[in-house]
Amino acid sequence: MISSKTPQLNRDLSWLSFNERVLQEANDPRTPLIERLRFVGIFSNNLDEFFRVRYAIIKRDWKNTKSPVEKNPLLEEINTRVVALQQKSLMILDKISQELKNENIYIINETEIHPDHKEYLKDYFVRNISPFLFTILLDEVEALPTLKDDVAYLAVRLVLENTSEKEKIQYALIELPKTLERFVVLPPINERTYIILLDDIIRFCFSTHFYLFPYKEISAYMIKITRNAELDLDPDLSKSFIEKISNSVEGRKAAEPVRFIYDKLIDPKMLQFLKEKMGIQPTDSIIAGGRYHNRRDYMNFPDCGHKNLLHTPFTPCPIKNFNLEGSILAQIAKQDYLQYTPYHSFSHIIRFLREAALDPKVKSIKITIYRLAKQSQVINSLINAVKNGKKVTAQIELQARFDETANIEYAELLQAEGVRIIFGIRGLKVHSKIGIIEREENNRLKQYGFISTGNFNESSAKIYTDYTLFTANQEILTDVNRVFDFFDTPFQVFHYKHLLVSPHYTKRNFLRLIDKEISLAKEGKNAFLKLKMNGLTNEEMIRKLYQASQAGVKIQMIVRGVCCLLPGVEGLSENIEVISIVDRFLEHSRLYIFGNDGNPLYYISSADWMSRNLNRRVEVSCPIYQEDIKEQLWDNFHTAWNDHVKARIIDVTQSNSYRTQDKNKKSSQENIFTYYKERLQN
Repeated sequence: MISSKTPQLNRDLSWLSFNERVLQEANDPRTPLIERLRFVGIFSNNLDEFFRVRYAIIKRDWKNTKSPVEKNPLLEEINTRVVALQQKSLMILDKISQELKNENIYIINETEIHPDHKEYLKDYFVRNISPFLFTILLDEVEALPTLKDDVAYLAVRLVLENTSEKEKIQYALIELPKTLERFVVLPPINERTYIILLDDIIRFCFSTHFYLFPYKEISAYMIKITRNAELDLDPDLSKSFIEKISNSVEGRKAAEPVRFIYDKLIDPKMLQFLKEKMGIQPTDSIIAGGRYHNRRDYMNFPDCGHKNLLHTPFTPCPIKNFNLEGSILAQIAKQDYLQYTPYHSFSHIIRFLREAALDPKVKSIKITIYRLAKQSQVINSLINAVKNGKKVTAQIELQARFDETANIEYAELLQAEGVRIIFGIRGLKVHSKIGIIEREENNRLKQYGFISTGNFNESSAKIYTDYTLFTANQEILTDVNRVFDFFDTPFQVFHYKHLLVSPHYTKRNFLRLIDKEISLAKEGKNAFLKLKMNGLTNEEMIRKLYQASQAGVKIQMIVRGVCCLLPGVEGLSENIEVISIVDRFLEHSRLYIFGNDGNPLYYISSADWMSRNLNRRVEVSCPIYQEDIKEQLWDNFHTAWNDHVKARIIDVTQSNSYRTQDKNKKSSQENIFTYYKERLQN
């Protein structure tokens, strides 16, 4: 589905193509076996979020402009592709299950239980599962209870013993609690490891669970519902912003359903009964699936002690000449440092904040917060700073999707401890990743800070690739302070000498920098763009890249996710090459390099080239001035660009074909880690 105004691929179809690349990892024999199962879980989790957000938005917009019975061709195409991908994922799961048997790991169902395990499972059910099950007899309630969109249910059909001339059918729903492990590892037998899903233990123990009902036949089918996750904020001016977010998050529980998945073997009458009770509409995505849903649980598939089926343990390496034992601030005062997680440890940010919290000369700390770890050392450091008399300001984005509740709890905790909280700007999400402190030196305040492409989250830093610049450059940090001033007075447009800040300046300046490359190309000079981002959807940026290609600018792009640009089209984009890398770590860092007539300009950024990042968010792109850091960024980009193991070619066909692969080579992620280890020796 291609737009005719500016030739480009539909955003949502491009996203499905990205998620297919995730599924490819589950099918890649070079990926360790259990890690492949976990990629199935990531694929499924991604799809859940897609329906909760993007599908829901498309459906809502269509519903507001068209007849309810009129079919949306985009939704129809999405559903067709999703069904195909789901079938592919089931085939991959079956294939992995067979390969696990070669490792003496057997995933069994309730009909395959070894006799020696039966008493164990009955006892396990009574002790660990039964007390936590919510079972609802549908004949006993007037209305179907509101089903949660983040859990799976067993829809149970019981044929009761004759109580009259006619057999009685009883329907029930069993909610699979999220608090219970989905996979149960059974005691080994003859060196074989057996794993059974929670759902199948329940099936095995139906006679125990439904002992009050004299049934002669029982069957169960898994169902799952996905609801609209868009926040509907109350316009009531008397309510606080945090109250509106809290109410809206609570409202998600009963939001409109957008997808219904069911076991294709389900009894037809039972299916119709459930659809009517749940208010499933023809415009919803209704998918006949397999026996098991909520396959995102495979993200936590147990390793069963088979470490050989996992990635080799990964230990981040130190940053050259950046000593965690000494004063972080004293080292930053002398030069800038680049942290590239997960190749480097996230500990440098924590160490920075802890030192700031304890240093008597530090007077203030300011930081933006988007997503945090469940047990956040960042929060602990900020609270510690307040207890030591520092003035601490935290801008917390309450609308960080699916982290709203956690961020509200952190905001309330920080407020209670005396941290000044800024909740955001009406109509704008704060997505920038910045922190700054002021320290008294020689009777004046000196600034130290960090600017990142990713969240200040210790957990995600272990699997997300992100850059963080530590700097004492006073001009750059003066701009950072202006961003915090903007949070306080958003009606005022601030000017920045170094940073590119959305929503006012990012797009304008990137367009200007591309225009410069176009001018250089027309003069016959070597003009190029080297761009790494998560998503490219903004029509104006795409149009400008087409213009650059037509002028002769050589453009290399690494786009992990959505890419609406059509590369390699004669007369339009033949000078644009795009690849996507999906591998062990999530490629999250944004890096933009502009040729600049032989003196390249480098920016690390929190912003993708998507309309939301450029127009509706507060984002920060930071220039890099130090030569050794420029060298690292150049080397990192080209190491990724030359990947011949995990790189897929993005083209008009959206076929996700791999580059010509060399089995003797390592992936770019392995090579980047080697690069940083070798830097320590030089």
